[in-house]
Amino acid sequence: MPQASAELTKKCVDTIRMLAADAVQQANSGHPGMPMGAADLAFVLWTRHLRFDPKEPRWLGRDRFILSAGHGSMLLYGLLHLSGYDLGLEDLKQFRQLHSRTPGHPEFRHTPGVEVTSGPLGQGFANGVGFALGQAMLSAQLGPGNPLEDHFVYAICGDGDLMEGVSAEAASFAGHHRLGRLVYLYDDNGITIDGKTDLTFTEDVTGRFEAYGWHVQSVDGRDHEGIDRALRAAKAELSRPSLIRVKTVIGFGAPKKAGTSGVHGAALGEEELAAAKKNLGWPEGPRFLVPDEVRAYWREVQEEKRMLRAAWDRKATAWRAANPAPAALLDAHVERKVPADLRAKLLEGADAADATRKLSQAAIQKAAALVPALVGGSADLAESNNTDIKGGGFVGAGSYQGRNVHYGIREHAMGAIANGLAYDGLHIPFSGTFLVFSDYMRPPVRLAALSRLQSIYVWTHDSIFLGEDGPTHQPIEQLTALRAIPGLHVVRPADGLETAAAWAHAIERREGPTALVLTRQKLPKLARASSDPEQLFRGGYVVTDAPGAKVTVIATGSEVGTTQAALALLAAKGVPARLVSMPCLACFEEQPASYRDAVVPPGHRVAVVEAARGLEWWKLAGKDGLVLGIDRFGASAPEKALAGEFGYTPEQVAAKLEAWARG
Repeated sequence: MPQASAELTKKCVDTIRMLAADAVQQANSGHPGMPMGAADLAFVLWTRHLRFDPKEPRWLGRDRFILSAGHGSMLLYGLLHLSGYDLGLEDLKQFRQLHSRTPGHPEFRHTPGVEVTSGPLGQGFANGVGFALGQAMLSAQLGPGNPLEDHFVYAICGDGDLMEGVSAEAASFAGHHRLGRLVYLYDDNGITIDGKTDLTFTEDVTGRFEAYGWHVQSVDGRDHEGIDRALRAAKAELSRPSLIRVKTVIGFGAPKKAGTSGVHGAALGEEELAAAKKNLGWPEGPRFLVPDEVRAYWREVQEEKRMLRAAWDRKATAWRAANPAPAALLDAHVERKVPADLRAKLLEGADAADATRKLSQAAIQKAAALVPALVGGSADLAESNNTDIKGGGFVGAGSYQGRNVHYGIREHAMGAIANGLAYDGLHIPFSGTFLVFSDYMRPPVRLAALSRLQSIYVWTHDSIFLGEDGPTHQPIEQLTALRAIPGLHVVRPADGLETAAAWAHAIERREGPTALVLTRQKLPKLARASSDPEQLFRGGYVVTDAPGAKVTVIATGSEVGTTQAALALLAAKGVPARLVSMPCLACFEEQPASYRDAVVPPGHRVAVVEAARGLEWWKLAGKDGLVLGIDRFGASAPEKALAGEFGYTPEQVAAKLEAWARG
């Protein structure tokens, strides 16, 4: 670390504080208190410990830094600016403005140096666990001395992060798995929007995290040497994740608002901002001031980081020369390498009759052999989801060479941890549970879509036809709700070929998450008019047509086979109809209008058959169309009894379609 006098150090830290306060004041929106209070701990971390390269924000050898308390985003933006990232003062001046590079909460892919989209509290905390898990897994495969073995995952989290349930799930997981390269700084300022945290939060945080298996320390938030010692001790304790409780004062420096909720989520106000600057010995103007000596100091910091980068590069080059096979494996992970013939390989032999969860299991085994970066796990439902990579081994406490992760009954953390794996970009993660429990995963699923992460969800037991477990486990509204998330591809395959194609699509798709929605019950093979495999990748396609048909019937998943049988009954009654399978509505909507019109002709009347809420299908069915969905909760009964009760036997479907078509 470059040497600095006490006066210069104070000036550097106050620069971070005042950049945040000025930006929030100019925007008249934001959270100045957290950056002002946490500036000291952030300064120590970034100057003395964090390894980074501002010229290559995604450099493989970097330490990872996550601002889980994302409302304090100006802390991160100020650090990125001072550290030499491509984020200028003009960007800071545009804080929270339309199309700026400094949005209210950090966004992945939007601002250089931002590792995760944080803001919803607890998500960044759990994402960091995913980063540390991925580092441990890949490093274990590569062997000693590999380029990944010595980086750390740091995060700054706050009271709100620790209150959210997802952090409890993730902390329990991290402690059990002994993720020792995880180092979290807890900005323990005792304030939330509504007032002091003791309104609702009086637990023993130290005892709680020690019970999870974490190494816990406490330090004063303005004691730079104490913070440094705590970080060094945390980095030396590689058998446990670390939490450093840093006691800070929110809004430090503001004479009237420091230590109060008034500085949490609102600008200081002109009078208090001026008073804060006077209190800290800071010039009242100009705003966004970075003193020359502060700028010079950070240039020295950047030079030291460049030297660390050069040393890492030399070591990595030597390792590659001595370890060509592990180096090739590392490259396969970095590139998330997928063979050009993946589709053909997965489709080969996939035309089978079975539950799509079992057909998915077969596709997973093929894909895992072809795609080294593919890793999976389940929320204690692997036997039901059929998600294990056979022969891939399991990650356990202190043992990381497996490709299968036991997440435990922690759906929320599982989604967020898998997002961490995807953010880091060295794995293609999939995670499994029942479709109805996707509700427990909604926040990380939404963030995966917002951040365009390659995260894959395997959601099984996809309808009332899972049977006797009853309405608590039978999804009704989930498909509609999930399809409403922009950028999430929800794929509900109808047979073996569609299931294999769904997996190929999910693995090839780099710019967003994909959900595979699979059945518990066995499904028949579809009889298709065309054998062109490319039709399977267009979201919707014609399964069978009929001469003179003026009706198109769309179905998904288990209802495609039922509808095919129903249309045979209709044809015998003189009502010809076209059958369209539409496993992925979003994919179909991305096709050219000419293709969509060829599949669902504008002159046809349209019906849709799906054992779910079905509100999204009316845009295709239109006001004269028909949607055979379900508008009530399920029941506990065997599958066949439920089909009769809810009107999904071929005879019942045919009768409803005939009455509508002739009406």
